[in-house]
Amino acid sequence: MVIYRDECEGVREEDVDGLFGYWGRGPAAVDVLRIFRGSDYVVLAVDDTSGQVIGYITAISDGVSAAYIPHLEVRPAWQGQGIGTALVRRMLARLRHLYMIDLMCDDDLRPFYERLGFRAWTGMLIRHYDRQACD
Repeated sequence: MVIYRDECEGVREEDVDGLFGYWGRGPAAVDVLRIFRGSDYVVLAVDDTSGQVIGYITAISDGVSAAYIPHLEVRPAWQGQGIGTALVRRMLARLRHLYMIDLMCDDDLRPFYERLGFRAWTGMLIRHYDRQACD
């Protein structure tokens, strides 16, 4: 069974180890915890049997008008079960008081986000792929 939590207190490195495994070179467990703690909002999906974090979403915000969602991750073995959808819906509920909620995604993820009320928009970005692992 999946439990959803709006905080990361008590989450250990071993609970998030391998969460980015399919990225090839994602953040280490210690950096995943830093991502959680450094975010203004976090929603975790936790396997209630093992305590393992199986998915999460984060947002950073000015608390007044805008938020940005930099991460939505679900472990591959748990994908296709509605966990990502539940995480986004829970985050949107927490951010509903804001004027704008932005995110960037790959083209193949657009239909997923469009089903949740997002619309495609033009944006700009800088990516430092050599820093993807946070080291």
